[in-house]
Amino acid sequence: MEDINVNMLTAQVLWAVFILAFAFGALGVRTQFCTMGAIADVVNFGDQRRLRMWMLAIGVAVLGFNLLVAQGSFVADRTLYGGDRWLWASALVGGAMFGFGMVLASGCGSRNLQRLGSGSLKALVVLVVMGLSAWMTLRGLTAVLRVNSVDAWAITLSTPQDLPSVLASALGLSTGQVALGLGVLVGGGVIAWVLSAAEGRERQVLLGGVGVGALLLAVWWVSLQFGHLAEHPETLEEAFLGTASRRGEALNFVSPVAQGYEWLVFYTDAGRRTTTGLVAVLGVFFGSLAVHLVRREFRWEGFRDTADTARHLVGAVLMGIGGVTAMGCSIGQGLSGISTLGLTSIVALGAIVAGCVAGLRFLSWQLERSM
Repeated sequence: MEDINVNMLTAQVLWAVFILAFAFGALGVRTQFCTMGAIADVVNFGDQRRLRMWMLAIGVAVLGFNLLVAQGSFVADRTLYGGDRWLWASALVGGAMFGFGMVLASGCGSRNLQRLGSGSLKALVVLVVMGLSAWMTLRGLTAVLRVNSVDAWAITLSTPQDLPSVLASALGLSTGQVALGLGVLVGGGVIAWVLSAAEGRERQVLLGGVGVGALLLAVWWVSLQFGHLAEHPETLEEAFLGTASRRGEALNFVSPVAQGYEWLVFYTDAGRRTTTGLVAVLGVFFGSLAVHLVRREFRWEGFRDTADTARHLVGAVLMGIGGVTAMGCSIGQGLSGISTLGLTSIVALGAIVAGCVAGLRFLSWQLERSM
């Protein structure tokens, strides 16, 4: 394959991810898909509609990804969430920080991109601060703290740390066989739970859950199949075109915002590349903007007061540090990572939910105290 063909294929990968992220942003606004909102609805009002929408997206993603592993199209160990290191402490600490922070910041990175598309200057400030904190945790001061603390407590396994690989090794079966069983058991079980209640079968719940899950699988296909080269003509090594990690990637909205800083600051650097993560960030923003403009709902929004500003700033810092430490956000680990059934992703998702619940309790305590 000639260089020009590689460049053309990379451009096609980037455009494909942008279009899928545009659809993700538009669908998120249309259905009010939001991880924090799903948990908050249950904690504050006992309403499970958005929870079932979110869980349906997880079920579709887990089922679809693992069926494709069984079929031979996907390999979990080739993704950003692969490898043989179980980063349990990083996932636990980073996930809890992210979950707590997204409550203070009125939503995760994806949700703030959608809110920015509606004219929220609050969301812009959150994204700027989150991105700077994430950049520091990738390459700066907090990166040193991360590497020398929680990252050092990882457990190195004898197999890739996704659950199908671990169980396949223990049971003497093929990874594909176990992936098929777990995909049907876990993904199918979650889908069955969602559909078991009338509210889980509502049109908006089905649209949001199935739509988001399907879009995530489409991004995985673009990265792991369409953009995959068994042998890059320049390096003669396996390559995943357009990804920052040089592994398969889906949707994530913390590290890619930090990549945006590097892209802007080092734009003239010949080695600086536009990545799938960066175009996904832009896609979600423009998808949200398009919906709000069509609906004539675009309105400028600012902070209410100093306390509101401070709360969002703290939340943004926690999301930036926590999202990088946990290797993903409520979308990055909560959907993309969990679809691979990686052990790190399982811990991260649980920690994000726990941190979110703690954040909601904290805000309730603050409200009661001020009355």
